[in-house]
Amino acid sequence: MAGSSAPWIGSAYLFLQSTCKTIVLPSLYESSQKKPSVFKALKLALADSTGSVNGVDMLKVHCSHPHLIVQLKFCKQENCRRFLQSYREGALQESLQSHLQLSLAMTRVPLEMELKAGNEHLDNMLKDEDRCLECIYREKPDRLRDEEITELEECLKSLIVHQSINNNVAVKGCPSLNSPSLPCPSQGGSLSPQVTFIFQGQQFANRTLTPDDHQKFAKLVSKKWKQVGRSLQKNCRALRDPVIDNLALEYDREGLYEQAYQLLLRFIQSEGKKATIARLVAALEENGLISLAEELLGLHSNEDCS
Repeated sequence: MAGSSAPWIGSAYLFLQSTCKTIVLPSLYESSQKKPSVFKALKLALADSTGSVNGVDMLKVHCSHPHLIVQLKFCKQENCRRFLQSYREGALQESLQSHLQLSLAMTRVPLEMELKAGNEHLDNMLKDEDRCLECIYREKPDRLRDEEITELEECLKSLIVHQSINNNVAVKGCPSLNSPSLPCPSQGGSLSPQVTFIFQGQQFANRTLTPDDHQKFAKLVSKKWKQVGRSLQKNCRALRDPVIDNLALEYDREGLYEQAYQLLLRFIQSEGKKATIARLVAALEENGLISLAEELLGLHSNEDCS
């Protein structure tokens, strides 16, 4: 195997497939909204398998229906050995299923796994750990880390835990991946976009507000549009006083729909990509508008797999 002076580097491919017909992993990963959630689950499960966030590196994720194929790079033999033990004992499979279930807010995500190194099917030799290590060591990585993986890594590392005052909407990251030196958003600044958030005990992928969100909000928020605006103004300078009162006067003749529409329009125009569903849901829940938040999130449209 490797000499004492040479670094131990090897590569393998992890093939993943859901055994539930309604869950297609490649389609989920190809979705811009679901991709961060799937990546997060992969990252956390791999960290669980080696006992370290940096124990194994993802170089690229391939979508080859019905499989999601993850190219892995190992830089230490001991990390690779831990990974193989976790894979052989089923711990990696159980961990990934659990993380996917949480990240995607699904009842269960049953998986089948296969591990390959070059032409070798490692599942057929898992009891011979040294042989598996030799096969992985022979397969050197043929690429650098994909740019998309780097971007997803940075996005995941930038996650912070944000608890809005007087509400229960929390944006959750993984504590082991969060940098303690990351600044928390100040009350006077805009929030950084988050990947996922929790509402009513379920986890949702965050996203920028859509025209459909805009219209539903204006139609359903009714007289509470000003209260929601007060909640949003905490982290949006464009809604600072006396903007909300001015909107109420300027669009008084047009009525509540137009007043609410113009409020959210100011928010979206000012915040751009930071005008997210998580921030609006937090403001809605703070003002007791749970049904409107549920309408925007489409809570009843999720399909569970039994």
